[in-house]
Amino acid sequence: MKVLQIINSLNTGGAEKILCDTIPLYRKKGIEMDLLLLNGTKYPLLEELEIKSDCKIFSLGEGSPYNPFLIFKIIPFLKKYDVVHVHLFPALYWVAFAKLLSNSKTKIVFTEHNTTNNRRSNTFLKFSDKIVYRQYDTLITISEIVDSNLKNYLPTKNFSFKLIKNGVDLLKIFNAKALTKSSFEQNEDKKILLQVSSFTAQKDQKTLIRSLVYLPENTELWLVGDGPLKKDCEKEVDSLLLKNRVKFLGIRMDVPALLKTADVVVLSSKHEGLSLASIEGMASGKPFIASDVPGLTDVVKGAGILFSQGNERMLAEKILELLNNPSLYSSISEACVERSKEFNIEIMVNKHIDLYKSIL
Repeated sequence: MKVLQIINSLNTGGAEKILCDTIPLYRKKGIEMDLLLLNGTKYPLLEELEIKSDCKIFSLGEGSPYNPFLIFKIIPFLKKYDVVHVHLFPALYWVAFAKLLSNSKTKIVFTEHNTTNNRRSNTFLKFSDKIVYRQYDTLITISEIVDSNLKNYLPTKNFSFKLIKNGVDLLKIFNAKALTKSSFEQNEDKKILLQVSSFTAQKDQKTLIRSLVYLPENTELWLVGDGPLKKDCEKEVDSLLLKNRVKFLGIRMDVPALLKTADVVVLSSKHEGLSLASIEGMASGKPFIASDVPGLTDVVKGAGILFSQGNERMLAEKILELLNNPSLYSSISEACVERSKEFNIEIMVNKHIDLYKSIL
């Protein structure tokens, strides 16, 4: 079976990381899987995939993935594969239009990674969405809330849905070794908060930054990732006079080790699909705190700790509770590890393979 994964790029993000981690696993299971990037810029995840897999990686250039002429570059690839698996917008649109224009018989599937998006509130795009989604043989959803929201958005009788939860390479997290805080010019008695996410409005790092105002001086924050709102967050740090307590670590390929080094892992998002960062955070053996929002509540509730989204005072209170109560700290950490085991990457890969076979 020949399968082609198509995505905008391998810049940082959950969908991108899933492909980097899973393509080698598919190939080990006998699936001839390759990757097509609308933008083939050499981001760290792409470099990592090139090292750990012998899959073919095709690039349509290093320009904007929003260029509609990419449709015509995609068409020849449809003829070479049994299944094409698509991720994210605008790849969602370009592949659908490529299939329409070429009258291709190749099976195409799309994974919906988010609970919502801006297109769903735009009258014209709502109409075009229904045409585009209809070109796909199966729409994969990654969590109950993503599944429910997409089914409410689309007329279900005209579409085929399959819920397959995202998975994480748990062994990579379990086996990681913590770094020394001194290697980051920190005293070992410092308490480190860590958030791993892109700098976008959805991830809301500012709430976590503002929570430091209500926390002891020995509590510091490490922010991993990059994105368009990073400079805004740096300005927020400066305005609150927190420069000596916040580190912007950029894109890192040693996230498992950083998770093991932190004292508390946080994700302050406004919404998620099924966040890989939340699963990895829970698998780290450290307590995980997340905002009480769709895509996080159902994953974290009953294991980690939830706080009201955007409420920095409440977040600070939850962090202090953990740091001042060793028994609570330990019990939450253990519950998080147990919850993470429900999201094994091997389960996800096997379910995808079963789906590919079922539509051929």
